[in-house]
Amino acid sequence: MNAVPAETPTTPLVAASSTLALVHYLDCRGVLDPVRIETITGMTLEALQDPDLRVPADIHYRLWEYAEQVTGDPGVGLHAGQVVDPERMGLVGHVFFNCDTLGEAVTQYVRLHRLINESVILSFEQTGEQAILTWQPDSPGHYCRQDMDRTLAAALCRTRHFIHPGISAEWAEIAHPRPRYASEYEQLLGGPVTFGCAVTRLAFSSSHLSHPIPHRNPYVYSAVLRQVNSLLARLQTRRTFSRKVRRLISRQMSTEKIDADTLARQCHMSRQTLYRRLKKEGLSFHDLVEQVRKDKALRYVAADQYALGEIAFLLGFSELSAFSRAFKRWTGMAPAQYRARHQSGEAAGQMQE
Repeated sequence: MNAVPAETPTTPLVAASSTLALVHYLDCRGVLDPVRIETITGMTLEALQDPDLRVPADIHYRLWEYAEQVTGDPGVGLHAGQVVDPERMGLVGHVFFNCDTLGEAVTQYVRLHRLINESVILSFEQTGEQAILTWQPDSPGHYCRQDMDRTLAAALCRTRHFIHPGISAEWAEIAHPRPRYASEYEQLLGGPVTFGCAVTRLAFSSSHLSHPIPHRNPYVYSAVLRQVNSLLARLQTRRTFSRKVRRLISRQMSTEKIDADTLARQCHMSRQTLYRRLKKEGLSFHDLVEQVRKDKALRYVAADQYALGEIAFLLGFSELSAFSRAFKRWTGMAPAQYRARHQSGEAAGQMQE
């Protein structure tokens, strides 16, 4: 077994500290099976201890599905997130709880969030007297109900523990359908919760932003911040070229046949240079086109906005049967089956509202 699973530079990554925290939670629940964990992650438990390790998001999310199965607890994310353990917070957590105020901590949390989870985009805004955090996955396939539950619970429980016990949410909007354990959200967050929303948002009073952080250590803050800034700088130089090519592919996909020569000219280089630049990032041009098609296909089919034949055309397939074969290769099911399953999940959530 490899110590670290193979990945391409465009694979969104999650801090191994998050994966290790879940493993520790399963251990505390008495259901840890090391062999099964190593099979799912493709790495040893010893390898997960590496503080610099980053795990592919897909693997991290598969482990959450396993955690729900082995614990028999559909709310496992919500419950795991309520465990406050300073030793398992990761570098960003130590930056957060050594800032001067909650407002500064939130700013750092948003800035450094890619070090925690690259597959989810975190943003922050202030509207009137409310401060709002928004989590949005970079693609539909990267939304994990259990991990989002853990994120919300951990954000609030850790803030109450380290900063002020009276902090609560004014309201929350959750992207997944209403689950069976829905009543637990309001008990935990403190405000009304709406399910089945476009994105996940958590609002709290802006007055909390001025709360000082009681036990901050400026020396720890300075040392850890230097370390995470270095990690972030390395992350931001990664995949820059392939991201540009992905945007060009996405733009060209629905209007004409994807052509490497045309894209190379748009990048002001030869096709050979295009291939060489992508190879440096561990990618081939074909792989990139396939990734963009897959991401768009999952989004279009789940949304039920276009007929399947229209989606095939928008993605550059010559006929519906070719699109159906590709979709089954990506997901293990036919497009119609994927759409029906997605729609039935939404309907079930609406019936419980």
